[in-house]
Amino acid sequence: MTDLHVVYLALGSNLCDPKKNVLKAIEYIENKVGRVVSQSSLLKTRPWGFSSPNNFINAVVCCETTLAPRLLLQTTQEIERLMGRKEKSQEGEYKDRVIDIDILLYDELKVDEPDLKIPHPLMWERDFVVVPLREIYKRC
Repeated sequence: MTDLHVVYLALGSNLCDPKKNVLKAIEYIENKVGRVVSQSSLLKTRPWGFSSPNNFINAVVCCETTLAPRLLLQTTQEIERLMGRKEKSQEGEYKDRVIDIDILLYDELKVDEPDLKIPHPLMWERDFVVVPLREIYKRC
């Protein structure tokens, strides 16, 4: 039997139809990552870390997955590409995006690799992550 892991993912979009993008990403997560156990409310926020006239729609989901952390990262990046995201933010330079999916937590695991850090190192600095995470944390 394969072990199920509990993961929390943050989602954000501020291009095209952000609400539709976040909801579509959740469908992809359900199909490619695992069962979505809990989903936060959608939160409208201003851009963080860069200037843009486009507000974000953010959410956090909790899901059960059999994917190992590295495969989870690859799968979330695949979903981003399927939805039209061309490049990830680099060296702290943020841009408008169709969708962004960040791994926040993976069980009690700690990972510190150049391209994969769990828990997400900036999540407690971001209200657009903390608020929806707190909403669903005990429900998962």
